[in-house]
This record gives sequence, structure tokens and C-alpha cells, in this order.
Amino acid sequence: MGGPRPAQPAAGDGASNGPGNGPGGAGAAVILLAGPGSEVERTLVTRWLDEGDLRPSAVLPLDGPGLARSLDRAAPDTVITAARVAWLPRERGGERRVRWSDVLSQVNPRRPPAFWQTRIAHREPDRAQLVVAEPATVAALRERWGGTGSFAQFVSRQARLALDRSERALTGYRYKVPKDVAEAIEDSPGFRAGIARLAAQLGLSRADAMARARADLDSLVASMSPVAVDLLTGALRPLHAHAWDVQVDTAGLDRLRELNRRHALVFLPSHRSYADPLLLADVLAEHDFPRNHVLGGDNLRFWPIGPLAKRSGVVFIRRSFGDDEIYKFALREYLGYLLAKRFNLEWYMEGGRSRTGKLRPPRYGLLAYVAEAIAHGRAEDACLVPVAITYDQLREVSAMAAEQGGAAKKTEGLSWLASYARGQLARIGTVHVRFAEPLSLREALAPGGPDGDPAAWRLSLQKVAFEVAVRINRVTPVTATALVTLALLGVRDRALTLGQVRGVLEPLRAYLTERQLPHSGDLLRTDDGVRRVLGALAQQNVVTAYAGGEEPVYAIERGQHLVAAFYRNSAIHHFIDRAVAELVMLSEPADRLDEAMRLRDQLKFEFFFPDKASYRTELRAELDRLDPGWETEPDGRAVLERSSLRVASRVLRSFIDAQLVVAERLAARPPERPVEDKVFLDECAGVGQQMLLQGRLHGPESLSRELFASAVKLAANLNLIDPGGADLAGRRREFAAHLYEVVARLIIIDEIDALGRREAIGVEP
Repeated sequence: MGGPRPAQPAAGDGASNGPGNGPGGAGAAVILLAGPGSEVERTLVTRWLDEGDLRPSAVLPLDGPGLARSLDRAAPDTVITAARVAWLPRERGGERRVRWSDVLSQVNPRRPPAFWQTRIAHREPDRAQLVVAEPATVAALRERWGGTGSFAQFVSRQARLALDRSERALTGYRYKVPKDVAEAIEDSPGFRAGIARLAAQLGLSRADAMARARADLDSLVASMSPVAVDLLTGALRPLHAHAWDVQVDTAGLDRLRELNRRHALVFLPSHRSYADPLLLADVLAEHDFPRNHVLGGDNLRFWPIGPLAKRSGVVFIRRSFGDDEIYKFALREYLGYLLAKRFNLEWYMEGGRSRTGKLRPPRYGLLAYVAEAIAHGRAEDACLVPVAITYDQLREVSAMAAEQGGAAKKTEGLSWLASYARGQLARIGTVHVRFAEPLSLREALAPGGPDGDPAAWRLSLQKVAFEVAVRINRVTPVTATALVTLALLGVRDRALTLGQVRGVLEPLRAYLTERQLPHSGDLLRTDDGVRRVLGALAQQNVVTAYAGGEEPVYAIERGQHLVAAFYRNSAIHHFIDRAVAELVMLSEPADRLDEAMRLRDQLKFEFFFPDKASYRTELRAELDRLDPGWETEPDGRAVLERSSLRVASRVLRSFIDAQLVVAERLAARPPERPVEDKVFLDECAGVGQQMLLQGRLHGPESLSRELFASAVKLAANLNLIDPGGADLAGRRREFAAHLYEVVARLIIIDEIDALGRREAIGVEP
């Protein structure tokens, strides 16, 4: 009750955290609050009082008129504390968790019925622990009270919160759960003032506005319970526990734990799988972090997962709430309350799973609500934690690749969940969970907040979101799967022997090692390691192995290029600077840095780049690695021929090809004719297939609706989408011509690479 410092629990052995020696001094009166409880619980509390040093002047229920009367008569230095019995599950396998077998027995180990309490207290006394709240004086409580609502109810709520903190010393911080959230928000002066403003603005009575806000809060608030946390974790663990070995950045977690003592954390992970939140929840629980409040769309609010998920920390948010100002206000107040109380949040800024394997453009809505809560003083700060979750392999990639070809997304539901669970029963590799350097949201926001310069505010939010993405990419490891698919996709449909695959891989591994970039390429140092990765990909039908000749040869399975590209794309951000450096070496020396900045703008809807000054510095360093004399070297082709590594075509060709398809279709379109998104994307898919069959595109991985959609965003940014006149037709042709020139340079680099492979893999180009 006296603040965030947790009380030390007593276990019925006469121990006390000493309210008589706390606030108010040794001579102050003490009021002990205790729940009504059962006969067993009252006996344990009484025994603790008899055996201890605490002599309260009154023992009162946590609720009721007696507390209100006592508080009215109490002197300011009167000390308030509380005590209750915490019931723990039986220890099994070194853990005390509620299991589904407990549910089937209809006995809640954390709240057993009276008959079982007697049995437990007699046979397993270690499961009945007495916890005592941190004490506080009446004066201190009145100072913290907002002045609205009942003071007695406020004291009761504070007592429960203090008891919860003490109980977490027994159960662990993963069971830190908020209590009476909606009531606390509704009683706050800021909430009531905000409702009054909205009522006047919307022409509603205060009662109607408050009723709508209460209903919205009820739909939002995750009524967490330790039992639900245990049950949901146990129920969903099979969705990931059998499929992957989990490698965790424990050093990063240690830093975050220390930071969490001062600030709420907002975990912002990459999103490639339905398993992402389950894996992250398990990782945090195993390291005794409190359960995150996971913000997600209400499309997953289906029975029976939805109700249980809400009670274990999932905050279901409407997919769209447009101009519903009361809902926006309730959401903002709820998030601000959680941050102020240092409850951690988690959401996925990409708005959905990546269909291409690389990070998607971030969405700013939830970030804006959290930023507004901080700017308006609802919370002092929040530390954003970029998280990279990277998989060796994913079974759901095939379905996502099909969606890129135009297939409809399957609707989530119980039958979908059962099918997904069946697919997760066999092991398919490793998942890497890494935590990037956190950043303070308050420090990153524009001064003046949302009420200041709107343009500066929006720009600061965009910069924050992009910085999160940059930091995620920075710690995302290059998996062995990503390297193998990068190698095989780069030789188009040619099959390679094991030795030839290693010949293509070795320069990639050497580059990552030289740059000290995170990777698991050491697995690929031996024939056996490469064979294992190829075998795992073959088992998932991503790679085909032909063994009817002198030795096995490997290639991407027909129709699986988008799946292979998904794995490749999870890593190519580490090679982007190198790819751009190779492209600009085919420009005039004086134009190379300017050309790099043009390419940065061309690719900004596909990849996350640092600010322009930082990017220039990074690209200069990359050009220095390629050739220290790059600024004056007139023959860029010779530089590339001397290099042991060329990646531009392998890394960028599919993205540039998709842009080329969009540019061609725009150039062929009458300028006055509007562009309808779905119809135009269908057109690009159809014509793109024809261009592929004609050999004008490098491979099927460029025929992705998401890549086409990104190319349309680029064209819109260049003012090439909206209808116009003859000048628009000319600018569209110029756009297409520029892309033809970039593709021509990529083809040159690919030809140089093919010549270089003659020695590496022994195959004629």
C-alpha cells in the first residue's frame, strides 16, 4: 500500500513485515484489513497474530461499512496494512502451475474450497502461505487518493494491490496482474473530465457518454488471472513446443529486467508466425517477467480461446473504430493506466504476419495512442523493446505464399486451430529470440506532443517506428536456411551439387563473419551441415534433390520459389548495403553516392534504412570494403570482377522486377484512366506471369502481390497513380525506363557472378 516496493511474505511462522515499525512510528495505531475468508484462513491469520509482534487496534474486512467508519475516525498517522492466505499449486516438475487436470477435478489450487483447505493445511502446509501488505498511513493514502469516489473503496483497492505485490514474492513476477482496472480508471479525475468534454463535443449527456465508455472499457480490459495464464500457456504450448528448439538472448533479458524496475516495457516483435506471441510469452515467463498485455485484433476472439485469452492478458481491439471518439478515449486511458502502473505491453506493428519474410511497413495507430498517453502525462515514459523472432522453418509459409499468388486467406476458428495444431507436432528446427537496444519513447517524441505541431508529431512517430524496425533487423540472425535459399535462388533454376552449394555459400559466410553480423552460418562450414539444411528443406518440399546421376544435385522445387524467397528475405537486409554498393559501382565515380541515395528512395517501401546522413556513412564504409579506391576508380566492372562476393542480383532482382511489372502496366495505361487497386494487382499478376515465361523476369519469387502492392506505393509516392494528362504518361515512361536501366545493371552483375562461379562451382554460365 505504501508504493511499488513489494512486502516480504510471512508463512504462518510469526514473521511480519513490521507495520508497527513502518510509517507512523512505533506508537501509531494499526488497522489490519483481512478478507472474510474461510474458517481455515481466519485460523491461520489469528495464529500469525498470536505468535507475532503485531497488535492491531482493529481487524476489519477489506470491504464494508466498518472500514469507512474507522477511516473517518482514524488519526492521520494510523497505519493501515492487510494480510491474507495465498494458496499455491502443488509443486510438479519444479513448477507450481495450475494444470488442466486441476480444472477437470473442479478444484482450483489457487482458491481451493474449504474442505480442501483443511486437508492442504494439515498435509501440505507449504501450500498455505500468509502474505502481508506493505503498510501505509492514513495521511499518505489520502494524499494519493484522487478525491473522487469512496476513500474506503480506494483504501480497499490499494490493500488488494499491495497484497498482490507481496504474493508475487512467492509466485514470481510472471503472475503480476492488474486488479479493479475499470473501476480505478472510472474513478480518476482525468477520466471523468475527459468524458465531460466528449459529452459536450458529441452532444450527449454525461450519463450516456459514461455508459458508452464503461462498455468500451469492459470490452477492452483484460481481466487477468494467474489461473487463466497457467491454463492458456499449458493449452497453447503444443502449438510451438514440439516444433522448435528455442534459443534466447538471455543477456538482453537481464538488461530488460533491470530497466523494467523503473519503466513499463513495450515489446514490439517481428511477426512471421501465429506462434510468435506464444513463444515470447513462454520465454518471458521462464525468466520471471510479468505477463504482457498483448494487443491484438478481435478476429481471434473466437470460442473457446477468446474468453480464456482475455483472462490471460490479451486485449482484443476492434479492427476498425473510425470516428468513435469515446472508444478511442477509452483505449487511450486504458493504455495510459497500464503504463503508469508499469504493466508491460506487446503488439505487432506490422499489423499482420509477413507474407514475404522481411519486415512489413509499420502501422502507427497503437503507437500513437501510447505516445499520446505519455505526452498527456498519463505515464512518465515507456521503453520500446524491438524483438526479432526468427525461424529456421515455418509450416505456415506455404499458405502465405499461396496468398501472394491470389489465394484467399483462411478464416481463423476452432477447426483452423485444430488443423494448425496438428501441423506443429513434429520438430522443424530452431527459433531465435533476440532483444535489440530499447529506446525511450518520451525522448524520441516531438516536443509539444500531439497538441503542438501535428506534422512534427506525425514525423516523430514515423521515425520511432522506423527506428524500431531498423533495430529489429540489426539483431535478426541470418539463419542457415536463409543462406541456402539465397544461394539456390541466385542461380535461377539450375541444380547444384553439394560442393557447388558450398562454393556459393562460402563468400556469403565470410562476409557475415567479417562484418560481425549475427548468423548461424557456422553450421554450413561442413558437408554434413549443408546436407542437413538441404535435407530439412527437402523434407518440407522447398528443395528438390535428384540422386539419379553421379551425385545428388539440389534446386528449388517447382512452384516453391515464393516459399524459398520467404526464408531468404528474412536475412537479405544484412546484404542491402552491399547490393547497393555493387550497383553504384557501375555508375560514374562522381555520381556514385547520389545514385546510392536514389536507390535508397526507390527501395524505401521495401526496406528500412537509417536516416540519410547515417546511410551515407554506412554506404561509404561498404564501398570501402568493396574497393578502397571506389571514389576515383573509373572501371566499376573490374572492381566487381575482382571481388569474391556479388549479391546485388540475388538480393534485389525480385523486388526490382516487381517494380518493373508495375511500371510497365502504368506506362501502357491511358493516363486519364483511374487505377483500381485489386483490378490493377490482378493485371500485374497476369502480365507478370507472361513476362516470366518470356524470360524477362529472373524468377517466380517476383510474382508476389505484396511486392506489387509495395511497388504501387512507390509509384504513388512519385505521383504516378492518380489520373492525369500527357505529362503523366511521359513520367510513367521515364519511371519504366529507369527500372530497365537498373535491371540492366543487375543483369551485368549476374553475368559477372556467373563467370566467377566457373571456378567456384565448375559450371559454365
